[in-house]
Amino acid sequence: MEDSPINRLPEDTLHQIFSSLSLRQIMICRSVCKLFNRTLTSSSFIHLISARSHLHLFALRPPHLHHHHHSRHASHHSCIHVYDPDQNQWLRFSLDFLPFRSPHPVASSLGLVYLWADSPDSNKSLIVCNPLTRQYRVLPQLGSAWSRHGSVLVDSRNRVMVLTELAALYFSFSQKTQQWLKFSSNLPSKPRSPIVISNSVFALCDVGSPWRSKWKLFSCAVKNLLNLNLNVMNNNWECLERHEWGDIFDIMKRPRLIPGDGNKILMIGGLKSNYSFNQSCSTILILRLDLETMEWEEATRMPEAMHRWFQDSKFKVFGGGNRVCFSGKKVGRLALWDCCKWLWIDGVPGNGDELFRGFTFEARLTAIP
Repeated sequence: MEDSPINRLPEDTLHQIFSSLSLRQIMICRSVCKLFNRTLTSSSFIHLISARSHLHLFALRPPHLHHHHHSRHASHHSCIHVYDPDQNQWLRFSLDFLPFRSPHPVASSLGLVYLWADSPDSNKSLIVCNPLTRQYRVLPQLGSAWSRHGSVLVDSRNRVMVLTELAALYFSFSQKTQQWLKFSSNLPSKPRSPIVISNSVFALCDVGSPWRSKWKLFSCAVKNLLNLNLNVMNNNWECLERHEWGDIFDIMKRPRLIPGDGNKILMIGGLKSNYSFNQSCSTILILRLDLETMEWEEATRMPEAMHRWFQDSKFKVFGGGNRVCFSGKKVGRLALWDCCKWLWIDGVPGNGDELFRGFTFEARLTAIP
């Protein structure tokens, strides 16, 4: 390659040539030679295509997060296993550029991945990184209790929230004081599957008794950060209820939320066969709430042949838009609802019998704020 005419091309010309490629092709070209790798990882090239090419992937969270202190011999290296539904292919992004032990990815937005990891003082730190550019940044220190009990939420502006039943933390890369802001939550119970849509947080809470669950949908507005001296989060959570919804929450067993397309929420759970205690479910149901009209509709339900694998198994769901993944213990593969069809995903990392959580990962060559 040293005598190749391509070495005499100006850097700007190389950038224009490679910018016409897809992100998948760019990642392949990085491995061709040192010139390509240097060109395609330069900050100027990353800035040029950061808003163009991206991949819509599913990222898996590790099956277990150990909260005790790890031994000094614990591995510093790890990776993120991701699935590309457009290519029906599993990929792996290394995290060996992180100088931390036991990285545990939990959320993503705009090409950036947020993860908990063990800092040198054995506390948990929340870190933002881009596995494609191999850049990272450590967010302000938090106590380890937040990693055990808090749900990490990130919106489309990379504003970060850590939410628990009693309190919420907020951080924005644009705020002058690079510290977490703390607000009271005062929710009736631990928030279940909280999500961010537009400028609001939505979560399910169990307001029933110890003997019978009763789920309600709560929302909390997140104001645009125009004045950092003002509270960012409303302290008052609103319970969203409509008379015409009827028993929408009572027909589903252990419902959970996923952000849908645009201004819509997906609610997923087992469809109860009856209202008796510890009842079985006839299928897994996906309902869709339009936040503009506040009307529910049935999006789809899992086919009977596929549901047999999940009928007697605890399952997890993750995804977004019109794609939802289902993981069941000892199922051995993932089920995928892809807009209007149901598919099996084979080749799951590990022995395939584990119960996986996950999140959507829109892979981009985005710079760290």
